[in-house]
Amino acid sequence: MRRKDKDKDVYAIIQTNGHQMKVTPGAVIEVDGPPGETGSQVTFDQVLLIEKDAGEVLAGAPFVANAKVVGVIDGEARGPKIRVFKKKRRKGFRKTRGHRSMFTRIRITDITV
Repeated sequence: MRRKDKDKDVYAIIQTNGHQMKVTPGAVIEVDGPPGETGSQVTFDQVLLIEKDAGEVLAGAPFVANAKVVGVIDGEARGPKIRVFKKKRRKGFRKTRGHRSMFTRIRITDITV
């Protein structure tokens, strides 16, 4: 069953911080990088591909001209704990390190061409 709401059929593929993500209006994405103020607006202008509700696909070389994805910062979150364990056998060398990355949660509000 296909939805009648035309905004839900639109999606875009954006590039941010070296990662590519598929976004739709209303989706919540987690982006690593410096956090911003909660409630502030963020614009992504590195849009690689847009598919409209009629099935029309706009692909960029490398980016789609005059395309923007607008979102609002919802807050911060921490990623999963990552453990790094190093060992050299028969030497008694063992070292455990780890980290948790900070993410910024962004709610996508609009995709414009």
